[in-house]
Amino acid sequence: MARNAKMILDKAFRISEIDDRIYGSFIEHLGRAVYDGIYQPGHPLSDENGFRRDVIDLVRELNVPIVRYPGGNFVSSFNWEDSVGPVDERPARLELAWRSLETNKVGLHEFSKWAKAANSDVMMAVNLGTRGIADACNLLEYCNHPGGTKYSDLRISHGQKEPYGFKVWCLGNEMDGPWQLGQKTAYEYGRLASETAKAMKLIDPTVEFVVCGSSNKDMPTFATWEDTVLSHTYENVDYLSLHSYYGNRSGNTNDFLAKSNDMNDFIHSVVAICDYVKAKKHSKKNMYLSFDEWNVWYHTTAADKEEMEKNPWQVAPALLEDIYTFEEALMVGLLMIVLLRNSDRVRMACLAQLVNVIAPIMTDQNGGKSWRQTIFWPFMHASRYGRGTALLPSIDSPLHATKNHGDVTDIESVSVFNEEKGELTIFAVNRNLDEDVTLTTDVRSFEGFTLAEHIVLEHSDLKAVNSSAGETVAPKTAAQSALDGGTLTSLLHKASWNVIRLVKQH
Repeated sequence: MARNAKMILDKAFRISEIDDRIYGSFIEHLGRAVYDGIYQPGHPLSDENGFRRDVIDLVRELNVPIVRYPGGNFVSSFNWEDSVGPVDERPARLELAWRSLETNKVGLHEFSKWAKAANSDVMMAVNLGTRGIADACNLLEYCNHPGGTKYSDLRISHGQKEPYGFKVWCLGNEMDGPWQLGQKTAYEYGRLASETAKAMKLIDPTVEFVVCGSSNKDMPTFATWEDTVLSHTYENVDYLSLHSYYGNRSGNTNDFLAKSNDMNDFIHSVVAICDYVKAKKHSKKNMYLSFDEWNVWYHTTAADKEEMEKNPWQVAPALLEDIYTFEEALMVGLLMIVLLRNSDRVRMACLAQLVNVIAPIMTDQNGGKSWRQTIFWPFMHASRYGRGTALLPSIDSPLHATKNHGDVTDIESVSVFNEEKGELTIFAVNRNLDEDVTLTTDVRSFEGFTLAEHIVLEHSDLKAVNSSAGETVAPKTAAQSALDGGTLTSLLHKASWNVIRLVKQH
């Protein structure tokens, strides 16, 4: 017998307009993300630029509006000058973050071309680890200034007459981390980031800046780092970054699926710090968040470390190639719901990463096929149907017990109303592993709407995975919802991701 949950949706329950960039992703010069991922000259499916057309098609299917580049840890020793100009004249360099050999065959010009083909903008990062203000300014001048100066004319001489026009710039990456080249204290980084942003704004006043928050909420300096960095940078930057990865290291799926609560708590804590600094500075400005690294990641960490130690300086070694299970697709759906429920402050986010490296899209090694991981689906559904106004549902859900998170809700949900298209979409996860839940939703506010479809992602095996041999974890349309008057009744199977779509009759 199914458990019962109730929900009320109303047009007045607005969270915010969703910034499309919440569906961003991330490509770093790491492992096979670039080489043997998006770029593979000679592959039968590659275009004249060497980019895999099948991979571009899958990225377009995800509808990713912005991609963070080129790192990540990679950026903290990145000499951007190595990645521009004639390809055959670019130097190969020791890449210290991941102990690989960087050929620079794909650089700024090539990646900009790829992003355009994938219908994405570029979120560019500057090196504030081993470099500083002058180098960041030179890069911005190269990328965005029209011409008539040293670096803009250099870009033109490289065959790119029009500026790239990159709008969003990350001021370094995870600068609090001891693994980071050029690790800094909060004071050191805050001062450097503030002065870098000031200088770059003089070159292009239209750009937006993301300043580094803590590498994760378990860092010993978490909160004091944010306070100190924002105290220096508050009026010169636009977004504070958050990073967090989740994994089922204990094998306890019940508790694993409760970890989306941790992401929600993390966001609320960082919002509180931002607002504290705002009050301290008597500022009228809100600081928004860029959750520019989030995903499930834990499968390959030990093997990756061993590979980098035993076989350093390879070109595009297979690193961070987690193969995702069905339960991890549920987790990605839950995390996506959290981001949307906090879209009043989380304006950008990047699923880390996009291809081959902890990614929704994989390519087999040595010229093989491309395919969708299990986590591809909830991200794709959210990106496709989650454009518009986020609505906060009032939910009365049954609870179930977990080991480390206490009693948690069976049902996690958020809704998106696209008034222009006349569409209402409900995203819901039943994270109860043992029992179905009947969800009764009051949708009287949406008079004239009819049920369009109920999409379900479920599998009898929580550990099921996809591969190039077959995508066994894939969504289906199910007859599990009915709309009667202003009441929507939906059967949400145990351990399932659900997308319920209503459309306005014309």
